[in-house]
Amino acid sequence: MAATRTDLANAIRALAMDAVQKANSGHPGAPMGMAEIGLALWGGKMRFNPQNTAWANRDRFVLSNGHGSMLQYALLHLTGFDVSMDDIKNFRQFHSKTPGHPEVHYTPGVETTTGPLGQGITNAVGFALAEKLLAAQFNKPGLDIVDHHTYVFMGDGCLMEGISHEACSLAGTLGLGKLVAFWDDNGISIDGHVEGWFTDDTPKRFESYGWHVIAGVDGHDVDALNAAIDAAKAETNKPTLICCKTIIGKGSPNKAASHDCHGAPLGDAEIAATREAIGWPYAPFEIPADVYAGWDRKAAGAAFEAEWNTLFAKYAAQFPTEAAEFTRRMKGDLPANWNDIVAAAVSDANSKAETIATRKASQNALSALCPSVPEMLGGSADLTGSNLTNWKGSTSLKVENGQISGNHISYGVREFGMSAIMNGIVLHGGFRPFGGTFLMFCEYALNALRMAALMKTNNIFVYTHDSIGLGEDGPTHQPIEQLQTLRCIPNMNTWRPCDTVESVVAWAAAIGERTTPSSLVFTRQNLQFQARTEQQLADIAKGGYVLVDAANPQLLILATGSEVDLAVKAAAQLQAEGVAVRVVSMPSTNVFDKQDAAYKASVLPAGVPRLAVEAATSDFWRKYVGLEGDVIGMDTFGESAPANLLFKHFGFSVENVVARAKALLK
Repeated sequence: MAATRTDLANAIRALAMDAVQKANSGHPGAPMGMAEIGLALWGGKMRFNPQNTAWANRDRFVLSNGHGSMLQYALLHLTGFDVSMDDIKNFRQFHSKTPGHPEVHYTPGVETTTGPLGQGITNAVGFALAEKLLAAQFNKPGLDIVDHHTYVFMGDGCLMEGISHEACSLAGTLGLGKLVAFWDDNGISIDGHVEGWFTDDTPKRFESYGWHVIAGVDGHDVDALNAAIDAAKAETNKPTLICCKTIIGKGSPNKAASHDCHGAPLGDAEIAATREAIGWPYAPFEIPADVYAGWDRKAAGAAFEAEWNTLFAKYAAQFPTEAAEFTRRMKGDLPANWNDIVAAAVSDANSKAETIATRKASQNALSALCPSVPEMLGGSADLTGSNLTNWKGSTSLKVENGQISGNHISYGVREFGMSAIMNGIVLHGGFRPFGGTFLMFCEYALNALRMAALMKTNNIFVYTHDSIGLGEDGPTHQPIEQLQTLRCIPNMNTWRPCDTVESVVAWAAAIGERTTPSSLVFTRQNLQFQARTEQQLADIAKGGYVLVDAANPQLLILATGSEVDLAVKAAAQLQAEGVAVRVVSMPSTNVFDKQDAAYKASVLPAGVPRLAVEAATSDFWRKYVGLEGDVIGMDTFGESAPANLLFKHFGFSVENVVARAKALLK
């Protein structure tokens, strides 16, 4: 006899409470309360193939309330993904496929790493935006090779985080009609009943964003949920919020509807009582065959993909160039002649020898590189004219009559939202997003940058106005400690180029990355072009190299960005006074640190005194100069004044560098 819907939903409840209990940690309440929502969506409405998690046209699913991870793991296991019962039993254990919060690349079927609340729904906006743009670029009449939905589960915590406002507001403006979010309205968070701290009228809030809102859905009624999903899919010009009233921990006789089941195991006695209450007589981690059969989506998933493969074959026959380009972009491959493109761009920048701001050099680099990489998708958080993330071939994103076009996004004043949306875009596939703001305002977005590095995405964060060099805006806008913060994020490459050539190399390196995000940091003010040999041009990509050398150097001066020319001028004065000085430009300390020991020793030989110069916190440079070296840096906040006065006031002058160098040599 076929399993009932109740049995299918209770399988989720049982797996959730058993896995959390075995791990002695976790969150059983949300999975137990959202079991019927999971059944309605994963049991029939969502299109995916458990046997091919990379199928290009699969629906994307995001568990924004990532603490409820056992809900997703149970769904993956039951529907046929490569998540075994042993994986379920190893929930939250070392090197398991089922970590405490869902992690992309670890668990088959997990699209993004969630946990920090609000970022999942924001990633989902990126997924949905990528789908809409990719469809606009590649679909042909009768051949919609890009046609899928993005589904999100989220709770009150996601809605309380400010980033959800940033992302959902923009999603409404952009008319992301294939984005469907389920709000688990259970009224509980860690501290208890939320009415003491969360009384927003959520349906009206989302209506004001321009969303299609389906309110008052019983989150335990599968028929009602199915009807809501159908209504959501019928609305193609607005994202949809389905408001699902649920009972957290449903089935637990004594802990349901309470924060007691939010973030702690139910306990053996309560689990036994729950089994009896829901009519689940099976042993821990036991799922009967009829329940497995009722959940199995392997055959349906294979049929979905086979249907699409037939469609794509027709598409490729009629549009072979577009089909090849779609395949390349979804794989994340660069054009075959990429190295030649980069070499030409570097050569052009070197021959022009321009003295310009590196933010302008960045724009020039984009104009040189982007025409060959049409998947580049730019943007800025309301600072396009300052960040210069627009380039000669960019067009502003716009939506007219439901149709979307453009390759440069005006994100509005939404630095955190922009960064997490970019994470979703790149995880979807088909695009390489980059987005800009002032370096000071990376502070708003740091957790999204950390998530990018953790997820091994290769998106590109652009930061301009990189120091006290922005001048009169004063200390609120002058970054001091931000460079050190970015450099200290594991798996993040931070570049601070000193001129036009280093800017091109930085962009080429960032675009060439496969599993590492990059932060590119540029100046507002003009920087002097630096002449280089062919070997020096080649060595820029190593993150640090000898820019000015002398036989048997008595002193090494290390610098980045706007301070490189200062170091070069100071070295020239010292050389004139008989002091042999080597200047090392280090545009990316992260990349330099990855070089082999021999190369690093050739650039920074032991036993030679070292002086580092950078208009940022000084402590970072101790790893290179040692306690016996010296650093000219910023250990206070800035001031409001013209940049030239500020640099002199804080010791960034040829005279001070020379004086500190002489003092170090004594």
